[in-house]
Amino acid sequence: MAKTYIWTLQDVTETQRLAERLAARLAPGDFLALEGDLGAGKTTWTQGLARGLGIDAVVNSPTFTIVKEYHDGRLPLYHIDVYRVADEIDTLELDEYFFGDGVCVVEWASLIEPLLPDERLTVILSHSGEQTRKCELIPKGRRYETMCEELERSAHPGY
Repeated sequence: MAKTYIWTLQDVTETQRLAERLAARLAPGDFLALEGDLGAGKTTWTQGLARGLGIDAVVNSPTFTIVKEYHDGRLPLYHIDVYRVADEIDTLELDEYFFGDGVCVVEWASLIEPLLPDERLTVILSHSGEQTRKCELIPKGRRYETMCEELERSAHPGY
């Protein structure tokens, strides 16, 4: 079982800053499965990730559009929300995003577990106070394990 990396984030700024730091380590084809209750910070996280990729566009939830693409950064970002379409996901043909040349972020990814890439990084956000969030990073695959180790070391110099 993979190690889980845990951060306590005090506010929106810390949430976005952690996502920005992760973005610096991302490469074409990387896949992030984003989980958390409504209001846990999934879109806030993705906004930080986009900023870390150099994307200047306004990033908001793709709840009703299903997929939002951003191409003005270091890498393309594919932001997908499967909450409302999990039952008909086979008809959406998401492979071009899941295995594309950009970074794919899927909100509510557990709803389509069988379709997800074997190697990925799962990001679980949860409330741990009025403003604070708990962020768990669960890597699946050596590349994502290394990414999490580097992220943890950068947060704790001398670690």
